[in-house]
Amino acid sequence: MNIEKNVKTFETITSETLIIGVQKHREQMKNWSLFSQFFGETIDVWLRNGEINTDAQKLTKIPYSDVNAQLKRIIFVGLGEQKNNTTDNLREAFATVGKEMKSSKISNVAIWMDSFATDRINEEEVAYLAGEGLYLGYYTTPNYKTTSNEVDAYFDEVQFVTTATIEEVATNFEVGKIYADAVNEARTLINLPPNILTATELANYAVEMATKYNFEIEVLNKAQLEEIGMGGILAVNRGSVEEPRLITIKYQATPKWENVIGLVGKGVTYDTGGYSLKPKDGMVGMKGDMGGAAAVLGAMQIIGATRPNQNVLAVIGATDNMVSGDAIKPDDVITMYNGKTVEVLNTDAEGRLVLADATTYAKQQGASCLIDVATLTGGVIVALGHDKTGALTNDEAFFEEFMEAAIEKGEFVWRLPLTNNDKKRIRKSDVADLNNSPGRDGHMIFGGGFVGEFAEETPWIHLDIAGTSDASAPHVLGPKGGTGVMVRTLATLVEQRAND
Repeated sequence: MNIEKNVKTFETITSETLIIGVQKHREQMKNWSLFSQFFGETIDVWLRNGEINTDAQKLTKIPYSDVNAQLKRIIFVGLGEQKNNTTDNLREAFATVGKEMKSSKISNVAIWMDSFATDRINEEEVAYLAGEGLYLGYYTTPNYKTTSNEVDAYFDEVQFVTTATIEEVATNFEVGKIYADAVNEARTLINLPPNILTATELANYAVEMATKYNFEIEVLNKAQLEEIGMGGILAVNRGSVEEPRLITIKYQATPKWENVIGLVGKGVTYDTGGYSLKPKDGMVGMKGDMGGAAAVLGAMQIIGATRPNQNVLAVIGATDNMVSGDAIKPDDVITMYNGKTVEVLNTDAEGRLVLADATTYAKQQGASCLIDVATLTGGVIVALGHDKTGALTNDEAFFEEFMEAAIEKGEFVWRLPLTNNDKKRIRKSDVADLNNSPGRDGHMIFGGGFVGEFAEETPWIHLDIAGTSDASAPHVLGPKGGTGVMVRTLATLVEQRAND
């Protein structure tokens, strides 16, 4: 990717496509007269007559052949009323352009930064949102079709027309691209078929990432997990011919391994439900049950590229949940890694067993605070729908800090309560310390609350992304399929801690 670090004018851009934001009232737009002089008075007439759509996220594409012989087309991006423009709206506007670029096979663009700036959002912020939004929108879901002979298009060059400092604009655009690339990597992982993305292959992916970014990494195989008694992951894995893996990645930014943010991801690469078997329709799409692991790996990719001054630990429990003569059954009692016993009432409540062992391991490896991320329950969808991530916490201050990052990135998170009565129901069993499925009522709370039993007194946040990790239809920031939700928020939290 070539991010041009020389300021361009309308006359000197060499890209074939110029992107310009247009607001309802062009008199509010910074330096609009410069473009009007370049293009001619016709542009003002078209705007007055509504030939160029200024409604939010509406595109108007016109051909160009005049002063600049290399410029072939201009894409006008509707921004609506300036007073309504936010960072979220601008990100979405650029994502809309990214989709148009992909469908039209446009590989290089110039962006007039001033046209997107407002009194509240400067050109440097616009550059970040452009890098993030364009690449999120440009992403398409990989497929395995053999009938297409079309040559794929790649977005490989960007230039800037700007009055701001070009170095800051280019750097911010690059950071935005880093964030979007990591989201897109997470999307691709979620979209991979389960016969391709096994626990072993997920671990191999993590090893490649660790090598690229000079992370410390440890991968424990089945024999090693048996040796240390990681009973939760092993129990879930019993029905499978694919071995489990426990993946631990360390990014040490300071001389001492202290003040460590722990990120724990559920990496169930396919979930049949086990003997508590899912119905036929409920099983389709369960390749994405490792969305929490994808979110954690995506965040680590950003951390590796940006190198914040903050220690981070990532732990991922990876396995599938299958049916066989050796699989766990309802009524089984298992012993977890921390020694607690669990009565299994529902083998389809397997993710919490995996997360519990991974959480204990993260604490042992020095995590000072914990965020677990998982496609954990259908209950969160019933409660909040498909556009909101559900959360639990045991630490108000930590959750407020996290929410600052989530709000900045436009990822909606809603906290649910975890009461003493909920904890009593999780701890209710005639034969064990805990049970893994107290009931359908309050399902999301019970699922996350179970993990909280293993976080214990460590500051902890649980994120249930079952509704937000996968999109059933194309949306403004991307296509149908894996969304990469929480990648940007987790990385932003780490960045905020580093800057405190």
